[in-house]
Amino acid sequence: MQPRDRLTPKEIQVATLVWQGLTNKDIAGVLMTSEQVVKNYLRTAFDKLGVWTRLELALYVASHGGANWHVQLGNGLLSPAAGWSRAGHEEGIAYADAEGKAGAVASAGTN
Repeated sequence: MQPRDRLTPKEIQVATLVWQGLTNKDIAGVLMTSEQVVKNYLRTAFDKLGVWTRLELALYVASHGGANWHVQLGNGLLSPAAGWSRAGHEEGIAYADAEGKAGAVASAGTN
C-alpha cells in the first residue's frame, strides 16, 4: 500500500487543488467549508504522505499522476473538466486547461 492510498477522498481533493495552485481560502470556497477545515485536511495529508509543505505536497501529486491523480485512485472526485485555477476562481471562471485560460485571457484583452 502506497502512502497516497491512505488518504481520504477529501484529502485527495484538497491535495489536487493545492497542486492546481489554489490557496486555502480558494479551496474552502470550492469545498464550501472553512479555511480551518482545509488546514486540517492538509495537516492529515501531510502526515500520511510524509511531506512538510504545500510545495512538497504539490510535487508529490505531480510525481504521482498530476491531473489524473484522483482518477488513478478511482474516486473520480474531480473531472478533468473541473480544472480549477486560482486566477479562474478569482474571476469566477473554471478553466479546463491552460489553453482555455490563455484563450480567455487573450479574448479579455481585446475587449
